[in-house]
Amino acid sequence: MTQTLADEDLASTLDAYRSELTGYCYRLLGGASDADDAVQETMLRAWRAYDRFEGRSSLRSWLYRIATNVCFDQLGSAAHRRERPMGLGAAQPPELERFGDVLPEERWVEPVPDDAVLPRSGDPAQMAVGHESIRLAFVAALQHLPPRQRAVLVLREVLRWSAAEVSDLLDMSVAAVNSALQRARATLGEKAPTPETTAPLPGEAWRDALLERYLDAFERYDMDELVKLLREDALLNMPPYSMWVQGRSNVVTWMLGPGAECRGSRCIPVRANGSPAFGQYRPDLAHGGYYAWGLTVLEVDAEGLVRGITAFLDTEAWFPRFGLPLRLDDDAA
Repeated sequence: MTQTLADEDLASTLDAYRSELTGYCYRLLGGASDADDAVQETMLRAWRAYDRFEGRSSLRSWLYRIATNVCFDQLGSAAHRRERPMGLGAAQPPELERFGDVLPEERWVEPVPDDAVLPRSGDPAQMAVGHESIRLAFVAALQHLPPRQRAVLVLREVLRWSAAEVSDLLDMSVAAVNSALQRARATLGEKAPTPETTAPLPGEAWRDALLERYLDAFERYDMDELVKLLREDALLNMPPYSMWVQGRSNVVTWMLGPGAECRGSRCIPVRANGSPAFGQYRPDLAHGGYYAWGLTVLEVDAEGLVRGITAFLDTEAWFPRFGLPLRLDDDAA
């Protein structure tokens, strides 16, 4: 069937909300692929129901209502909440060769490209909150909230909706919204700081400089320089494996032991979860060049030190999403 101009206009109008809806769904669901599916379902439902949209609320509010219901449906059918390795067991000794259990992707909080969920410009303070609210630790903490509290907190403290707007969206009283927000803050305070109480992080230029220093040390496999960039309690984890190690010295011991095959790697910087990140390629000794090994997200503290190194090893899933090739030849490296 040939689309009419009105259909094309509607598609363009709905698509203008795709990025912010993806960010909303990602925070609620903790998975980039789940967020994509939720937004696609939202657009489909909106397309089918648009002729019944009466305009009693804004189009944006209407889309958020649909997206919220889609996310609630997904969360209600999920067998497990998404986690990080640190939430599933104790740290392991760095000398241990075993990487731990391999769990399916739907068990893990997933990475997301900044450009897929954040505006490229806007109020600096709101942009800072946006970056904070997609950091891996914060998204993982959100998964511990009941779905309705999760939505209330994201809408109120990240997207800056009023209590009355959230009340209308979620069919709750204003008092119930405020109560849900209070409970969500209390739970989240045990898991991770909220965006408002997090100490300001270094600016974008500083983060870029930190990543440059980290990659220079990592590609040379200079552990003395790398140590200078790590916090004393820094941790390393590698989904889909359940293993993780903690402590600056333990991270280095792991890199020089079980992780020694990373020596000689090449890296390409990307932007993920409001944090410095890069695609890592290990040397391919059998065929030449380099093969994709992991998408690494660095979590940075307010002092500009790396407090977390998360390497997502499902390269076939993550490298294309971040525009990274699966191989590098010697010349490209």
